[in-house]
Amino acid sequence: MLSVKQRSDYTFRFNKEMGRHGWLRLTPAYSVKLVQELVEETPRRARILEPFSGTATTGLCASESGMASDSLDINPFLVWFGNAKCAQFEENEIEALEARIDRVINNLPQFLEIENWAPKIHNIERWWCGHTLPLLCALRSSIVDEFGEPSENKYSSLAWISFCRLMIETSSADFNHVSMSFKDKVTRYEINQIKLLFKDIVEAITFSAKSNLTGKAGFFLGDSRTLDALGDNTYDHVITSPPYPNRMSYIRELRPYMYWTKFLNEKQEAGELDWRAIGGTWGTATSKLKDWAPDNVNLPESLLAVCEKILNAENKNAELMARYVHKYFYDMHSHFSSLRNHLNHGAKIDYIVGNSSFYGNLVDSEQIFESSLHSLGYKNVSSRIVRKRNSKKELYEFCVSATWNG
Repeated sequence: MLSVKQRSDYTFRFNKEMGRHGWLRLTPAYSVKLVQELVEETPRRARILEPFSGTATTGLCASESGMASDSLDINPFLVWFGNAKCAQFEENEIEALEARIDRVINNLPQFLEIENWAPKIHNIERWWCGHTLPLLCALRSSIVDEFGEPSENKYSSLAWISFCRLMIETSSADFNHVSMSFKDKVTRYEINQIKLLFKDIVEAITFSAKSNLTGKAGFFLGDSRTLDALGDNTYDHVITSPPYPNRMSYIRELRPYMYWTKFLNEKQEAGELDWRAIGGTWGTATSKLKDWAPDNVNLPESLLAVCEKILNAENKNAELMARYVHKYFYDMHSHFSSLRNHLNHGAKIDYIVGNSSFYGNLVDSEQIFESSLHSLGYKNVSSRIVRKRNSKKELYEFCVSATWNG
């Protein structure tokens, strides 16, 4: 394992200059290159499923390769974003959109003269200074005046995605770490800088939106533990990367986007989304985890053993973390169980997941996944190391694979 490299081309860093893949910056997004390699292994007429859509990497790669795919996510913002990211756009309609954007920019000064809505983001001054924030609020009001609030209209969605990109680029968010952090100082922007930057972002996004997608991708709101949103649909290849068992908020980096687009209004809604996510716990979700208990499901012995070790660690949060790890793999086992009803004979599944460590106790995610898959009747179960994740020698990213012959 020590010879395995940290593959930057298998991380979010590779995505940022990749056309539509780089529309919004989110560090948890997995590598376009890795997904492309898995898509290339898929027979051309096969149908692909992505049960943890995230930023639509799998759906877009499949569409770029001329293939059909469906993606599922529990987060309505990501479903909206995925449908826009993988839509087919007409060049004349994009030109009309750009003219409307010019109107938005020209009307900006009049909105600076009124009081505008601002999102209820905790410590919002940490994100934007008191001079920049009113400019963003005024620009948002101008976009609403021209396009309305975010909707399923794919052209107005481009305007809103451009605003999201502007909002994050003018913030103090720092993406030089595994997860988003903050710069020491917020930057002050003047109105002309906001106008020019927004115009540049719109041009970059609309330029990549003109690229022709030969496949078709659908995005649906639903729970991956039950997969009820898929109806009777069946698939030939599952390509996905579920949340890792590391107790990070499922929507941590999505919060600013979701507040500004009104997919979130109150912090309680964020906690509810975290709770409904696989293994989710953060904020109010943590309180619910304390009362959680598993149903009578036979889970891998290796999982129960590591949970016992975490429970006995000398840390005040040991019981909570043991419960978290237990729930995470319980949720994934439920997902693998439900997935069987949506797989064609001979279907292949590929899951990109990382291992974790709690108080010095290594959680071998790939081995626990393998045990769950074996117990549920999957065949040809295996895993391979994709890359070394960071400086901690024991942390890796794996691709866990199996086939379904039921």
